Amino acid sequence: MSDVLSVQRLIPSPPEPIFDLLVDPAGHSEIDGGGTVKGARSGGRRLVLGDRFGMDMKLGVAYSTRNTVIELEENRRIAWQTTASGPAGAMLGGRIWRYVLEPVEGGTLVTESWDLTQERVTSKFVVKATMTDATKRNMERTLARIEELVTAVG
Repeated sequence: MSDVLSVQRLIPSPPEPIFDLLVDPAGHSEIDGGGTVKGARSGGRRLVLGDRFGMDMKLGVAYSTRNTVIELEENRRIAWQTTASGPAGAMLGGRIWRYVLEPVEGGTLVTESWDLTQERVTSKFVVKATMTDATKRNMERTLARIEELVTAVG
């Protein structure tokens, strides 16, 4: 695997309602295809470039993450970089979650990427070796969940 893993799905919706889900941390537990996101520490607001937000997570054990919005183009792109909270953040994390929305005939082509190019050296090999397959499946489930949510609205 390269350092970036991406999945795509054509969602029969304009990009705006999809983007609205992505820029509200409070809804991330609803769209998370892996079931690890348990809740936002700072949800209920619309993210902007440079925002920081925390998430409560559980993957075997409970933990929390710190996330910083590093890319944002309204209704087209959002990316945040994730690190572990507390002292572990110096050694664990750095991965980037990115969503690119491209309006096409029939809806919006959504690409979700798991970008490890900035993952801490101390964890990059282990993360790639142990999480790649599950992450791909979970990303596919996330995009399916987004589709369910945005198409149920209208």
